[in-house]
Amino acid sequence: MDFSLNDEQRMIQESVRKFAREKILPYARDWDRQGFFPRELLREMGALGYLGVPVPEEYGGAGLDYISEAIVFEEIGYADSSVRTTLSVQMSLVELTILAWGTEEQKQAYLPKLCSGEWIGCFGLTEPNAGSDAGNVQTTAKRDGDEWVLNGQKVWISNGTWSELAIIFAQTQPGSKYKGMVAFLVETDAPGFTSRKMTGKLGLRASDTGEIFLDNVRVPDSARLGQVGEGFKIAMSALDNGRYGVASGCVGIIQHALDASVKYAQERIAFDKPIASFQLIQDMLAQMKVDADAARLLCYQAGWVKNQGQRSTIPVSTAKYYATEACKRAADMAIQIHGGYGYSDEYVPERLWRDGRVASLYEGTSQIQKLILGRYLTGIPAFE
Repeated sequence: MDFSLNDEQRMIQESVRKFAREKILPYARDWDRQGFFPRELLREMGALGYLGVPVPEEYGGAGLDYISEAIVFEEIGYADSSVRTTLSVQMSLVELTILAWGTEEQKQAYLPKLCSGEWIGCFGLTEPNAGSDAGNVQTTAKRDGDEWVLNGQKVWISNGTWSELAIIFAQTQPGSKYKGMVAFLVETDAPGFTSRKMTGKLGLRASDTGEIFLDNVRVPDSARLGQVGEGFKIAMSALDNGRYGVASGCVGIIQHALDASVKYAQERIAFDKPIASFQLIQDMLAQMKVDADAARLLCYQAGWVKNQGQRSTIPVSTAKYYATEACKRAADMAIQIHGGYGYSDEYVPERLWRDGRVASLYEGTSQIQKLILGRYLTGIPAFE
């Protein structure tokens, strides 16, 4: 079993690390304070291939493997989880969903624009009454000749107010739960499509989060993604990709928490010696080191499965559950090691803690991941 990165993977790691440390990390605190995200950064990332890592070159992507994708998410997540969230939605939830379920016409129309950063995409699944219970989508889709009429509301949608393209999940048979769900590719300049920015978030303050309102939005049947009734299956396959991005991004948070804590512990003097010499500080650093390595290896294992073209739900849920919980532990211990300074945004741990906290909520809570794993282990069908 070979745990080393190949030459291509090492090259992408060096490239994206340099980019993230130079173009993102120095500005992350100010972007967080201002709730600001420079959209031109996405065009730069697109030009370097970071927006379409596993998307084939024929559709404008870089044509790399899924471990390379995990590396990109880790390095961007190390620098700023707000940027990583934007990237993860763009690539994992939108591009890969179109790649897997779209027609050739849909792929040609949208993937090059998304991979370049010319267009931004969002994933419209969550609603006021449909979070973990994704089958309870109440947005409706009614057929009218060669068109569909969409009505409803989406909430907590990353990239929701500045996207040019939205994947919208709707119900064609209200009350039928999973059976009547359908997915559509909706261009956000369509009449009746409006959005509103959501503010007051604990973390990820620089990433865009919005509500989407659909008021008699008409889309042609050619905008349908997959078949009628396949919407839930499409959503679950997309979340497998999204969870992989979240897990890999959390590895970056853990590593950043560890690096910052080691540096501070070596410099901070208490009782006439660096606090790094105290065994209880070393205990926390050791825990963070183990969590970083374990989470990274779980992500790489999931990436290997994805590279084989196998169904990745179980390894991805395992990686997502472990990495997101470990991320919270690491950020919390980093604050503890930094003491009072860890509570100030002059130092990085408090932002890592705030940004990392949501990771065990979105793309399926930790409880949902345990439910998936528990049902797999006991042979009970989950969400089929």
